[in-house]
Amino acid sequence: MFKKVSRIIKAPTLVAVAAATIFISGGLVGAQSPPVPATKTLEGKAAYGGWRSDSPGIRRHIKASDLPALYASHSRAKAVEVVKRPVNAQLRVPPGFEVKLLASGLDQPRLIRGAPNGDIFVAESAPGRIRVLRPADSGDEVSRNEVFASGLKQPFGIAFYPKGNDPQWVYVANTDSVVRFPYRNGDLRANEKAEIIVPTLPAGVGHWTRDIAFSQDETKMFISVGSASNTAETKGTFDVASPRQWMTVLGGWIKAMLYGAERETDRAVVLVSNPEGNGRHIYASGIRNCVGMAVHSTTGDLWCSTNERDGLGDDLPPDYITRVHEGGFYGWPWYYIGAHEDPHHKDARPELKEKVITPDVLIQPHSASLQMTFYNGEQFPSEYRGNAFSAEHGSWNRTEPTGYKIIRVIVKDGVPTGEYEDFGTGFVIDDAHVLGRPVGVAEAKDGSLLFSEDGNGTIWRVTRQVDYPGR
Repeated sequence: MFKKVSRIIKAPTLVAVAAATIFISGGLVGAQSPPVPATKTLEGKAAYGGWRSDSPGIRRHIKASDLPALYASHSRAKAVEVVKRPVNAQLRVPPGFEVKLLASGLDQPRLIRGAPNGDIFVAESAPGRIRVLRPADSGDEVSRNEVFASGLKQPFGIAFYPKGNDPQWVYVANTDSVVRFPYRNGDLRANEKAEIIVPTLPAGVGHWTRDIAFSQDETKMFISVGSASNTAETKGTFDVASPRQWMTVLGGWIKAMLYGAERETDRAVVLVSNPEGNGRHIYASGIRNCVGMAVHSTTGDLWCSTNERDGLGDDLPPDYITRVHEGGFYGWPWYYIGAHEDPHHKDARPELKEKVITPDVLIQPHSASLQMTFYNGEQFPSEYRGNAFSAEHGSWNRTEPTGYKIIRVIVKDGVPTGEYEDFGTGFVIDDAHVLGRPVGVAEAKDGSLLFSEDGNGTIWRVTRQVDYPGR
């Protein structure tokens, strides 16, 4: 019935699962609960849900006080297959919007970034290259497809510097370094070799993506570095009767031999330096895996889209999107979502409890929140301006899958309300099959929204319908 593309592997012996909804016109229909009115905001336990409750326009508001008890449910790994997208498959977006396939045949496209001239830079991390797609004048197809740079090491983050319409450099974050290429508007290929800006970043084990962003005044370069482990378990209280902790310790010994005993040094942090890579230090810490970063154009605040830890149950802990404060501590590995203590580190660091910053926007647990961007365009309704979009890659550690969608984070005057809204769904067929895994999200020059998924290697474009009432 389905043509298999790949089996998704998240971590050793753990296989990813799927989430979101799908409607395939004239073909398969993914089961889902009756639609919830678009004005409805799901709160408390109802806000957790899974892919069956996903639908464009549904809002969720998860609070730190809503968190269930530890191990209130089992922690499970579930397999899912990424299958080839049928020709008649349709993703779902809110009324008044339209979503169309823009590009296909890409090799695991990850983060995407729009250049000032309208070109789309794509990180193809697995083959180690940056690709450039040039949209046609209509915006709904690609007229040029070129490799900008290759020979990179798991590139992910892409940023143009300085900001504005005439950048001179394009920066790329490899998993173990930051490099930059001279750039002029319209360049489809790098004309010179990469200049090394940050020669070394922690790498070799654990979370490998590195994003980069520049401060509003362009004096700071932020670099996100995820943790090397789930919860740094070997540093907590050890239970000799726990087979799981024995396996964790064994794994820790092996990793220590391979990568060094201090493998969490400068991990689970946002680093900062100047744009030349000098003066590097920790900007904020305790952020398990800030996969995507963005700077709000009005407030100048740095934000992170973060993957929290696994193994504590279906609904613990939520992933999150948050403003990141200089010198701030967000809990990992000792605490999660404020002062909730991680059981692997019971009574280990009580002095840190009152220092933990609770994140701004809590996302359904295990959604795997990846790239984020702020919308500053004119094409979408005015209430979208200043809001954030984020790509949810999909869970692997939840009985009912979640994630696998594009969400809109509600921000008013630069301040998050704590709510987020399903914006793009339709990647899940059932509990065992998905059509893709969203990764990247970016605003196009014309104000449309682009997002990538790395399961089938595609990029999609969302536009506002011209003839929709109320436009």
